[in-house]
Amino acid sequence: MRVLVTGANGFVGKELGAQLLLRGDSVHAAVRSLGASTSADRSFAVGPVGGTTDWSAALQRVGVVVHLAARVHVMHEAECESASLYREVNTIGSLKLVRDAARAGVQRFVFISTVKVHGEVSAAGKPFRETDAPAPGDAYSHSKYEAEEALKKFSEEQDMQIVIIRPPLVYGPGVKANFAALMRAVQRGIPLPLGAVHNLRSLVGLDNLVDFIITCVHHPAAANQTFLVSDGVDISTPDLVRAMARATGRPARLVHMPVGALVSLASLLGKRAAVDRLCSSLQLDISKARDVLQWMPPVSLDEGLRRAFNGTKVC
Repeated sequence: MRVLVTGANGFVGKELGAQLLLRGDSVHAAVRSLGASTSADRSFAVGPVGGTTDWSAALQRVGVVVHLAARVHVMHEAECESASLYREVNTIGSLKLVRDAARAGVQRFVFISTVKVHGEVSAAGKPFRETDAPAPGDAYSHSKYEAEEALKKFSEEQDMQIVIIRPPLVYGPGVKANFAALMRAVQRGIPLPLGAVHNLRSLVGLDNLVDFIITCVHHPAAANQTFLVSDGVDISTPDLVRAMARATGRPARLVHMPVGALVSLASLLGKRAAVDRLCSSLQLDISKARDVLQWMPPVSLDEGLRRAFNGTKVC
């Protein structure tokens, strides 16, 4: 099978390309400009993703497209400008690609969306399911949900199989942003005021997400389905810190600060959003992936964290 991977030089894209090649698939990598490091048989420069992107060369003799390329959160951006840019890349750009893919004879289009289309927080004891009503809360998740709806409508009108995957936070070797900052704090032995947090969150390791994407590339039952994906276990923030400490061979240094005081302090420091995520619950029910695709996460959370520390420069 020849697979086109967009965003092929990214955190997920490089590992996905490598694993597809290992299983014998042919890989076309779509990148913004040549020179980017990818795992592929051939790389194609497509420029910025949007309504005018030319995908024709990259789509030659491709059977499946995995669309990873997206505009993600950008700090200090005006809200009106942000919404327009997210929509151009994530919604309009995705629809342009699927239309070009259909003309090129592609049979299946795998779209990597986000669990954030359901919202930022799940109710206690009620993990999100694919059938839950959407509740996107920011420009990014709105653009992803709008893309999902446009792709589903296109599928109904054209002979194209659409698969939608909604992952939570992805961690693994090379992870960046807030997760990497937490890893650094644990490895440096910095006391963290998270001991009083009582929440549950679903995460997905890079190896598990890539394995699931490959399953959705090839499994006949994945056609025209939407899936949530995770490591299959939920973990509190304090237990995540303890698991990170085990992975790096350091003691977990947790301080019991009342959550209200923690949130107030974070607000004063301009870190409210990050602390809200550390204190809130976001659970996913992946029983549909298990039942429909007979898929189970191949890598445990503890092993995934060990691999993340081994492959990430955190100090």
